[in-house]
Amino acid sequence: MKYFFASRTNRLLSSPLRDIREMSGKEYFISLAEELPAEELFPFKLLEEAALSVFSSGPSALQYGEPGGYAPLREWLNNDWNKRKGIRTVSNQILLTTGTQQAIDLVMRLLLEPGDSVLVEHPTSPGCLEVLEMQGATIVPVMGDQDGILPDLLEQHMQQVRPKLLFAAPSFSNPTGILWSLERREAVLDLCARYGVLLVEDDSYGELHFDGLEPATFYRKYPSLFALDTADQGGHVLYIGSFSKTVAPALRTGWAAGHPSLIQAMASVKRIADGQSSPMNQRLLYQLLAQSPFRWSDHLSMLNREYKTRLKLMLELLKRPGWKGCSYNIPQGGMYLWVRLPEGLNSEALLKAALLKGVSFLPGTLCSTGTLDQQYIRLNFSRPGRDELLLGMNLINEAISEFTARS
Repeated sequence: MKYFFASRTNRLLSSPLRDIREMSGKEYFISLAEELPAEELFPFKLLEEAALSVFSSGPSALQYGEPGGYAPLREWLNNDWNKRKGIRTVSNQILLTTGTQQAIDLVMRLLLEPGDSVLVEHPTSPGCLEVLEMQGATIVPVMGDQDGILPDLLEQHMQQVRPKLLFAAPSFSNPTGILWSLERREAVLDLCARYGVLLVEDDSYGELHFDGLEPATFYRKYPSLFALDTADQGGHVLYIGSFSKTVAPALRTGWAAGHPSLIQAMASVKRIADGQSSPMNQRLLYQLLAQSPFRWSDHLSMLNREYKTRLKLMLELLKRPGWKGCSYNIPQGGMYLWVRLPEGLNSEALLKAALLKGVSFLPGTLCSTGTLDQQYIRLNFSRPGRDELLLGMNLINEAISEFTARS
């Protein structure tokens, strides 16, 4: 039978990510493309002990749970945010989701009609773009600099297209790793409030910062937009994130926090999507965070030290002759380096050559609409160990050298 898929699925079904993920299962293959943390840094033994504790509590651990998610975990989040980030919520303002991607999907499904305009920080998360395309949204990229989205441009777009919402990641965005300044955060939030635009703040990478600052100091200097908004009781920000990049992706536990009416509506949409996220995984995570020897702050400090070391290694490798002509800004956190290739070199063409050598990266075209970023690549430095990073970067180096020699 011949299937006729909706036109909005074209990009999704033809994405190079399909080839990358298919190759990633092979033993010899090195992936610098995917959004993966280092599995050797997972708190595996403590998670194993937490799982035993959850199962020993009886068969209720396998039952359906509360629609909003496991209440003790929501309370733990509330207390942690209050203590470290200056965020004040109550339990009916938090919905536990199956990762950040589901939180994005739920709010887009809830608010968007086909053709509605959505502003996105440029470049932006490939997962967000996929959701918006599946919803038939009109995607409007908003340019920025090293301090974040440019307020003047943002206001122009708001006046011209009357967007439903703005999607942005002020703390170490995927793919650039940019950290917005406090002034830029305040300016963008003020514009969203004035024009009645919901700001979806993705904080998936916000805990991964390499400046050595204590959390309380960091969040005073770079408060989340949600914290700034709730201080004024605004309801203009939906705060989303997950434990996938900091504890373990397979737990598939994320959150959405916002105004109670928005969270209640998202919970209704979630009932249709999957009923509810795994209560067992949420209980396991709560057991780890609150009832075990695991120390959240120590774990985050360890991740940041290790990822800073891996980033330094990648930066040293980028000094080799084969990378001549490439340019980049050094991120202060996150998991990626956003690299501009030498003039005239197309990232998707380079990827095909790299795959043949047994290595991958993410072409920049997946982080934007059209061909805006065809000269960029995203490199993940968190997942590969030292030897993999050395070999992977050298193989990409070879592919670039071959292309530039021919040109």
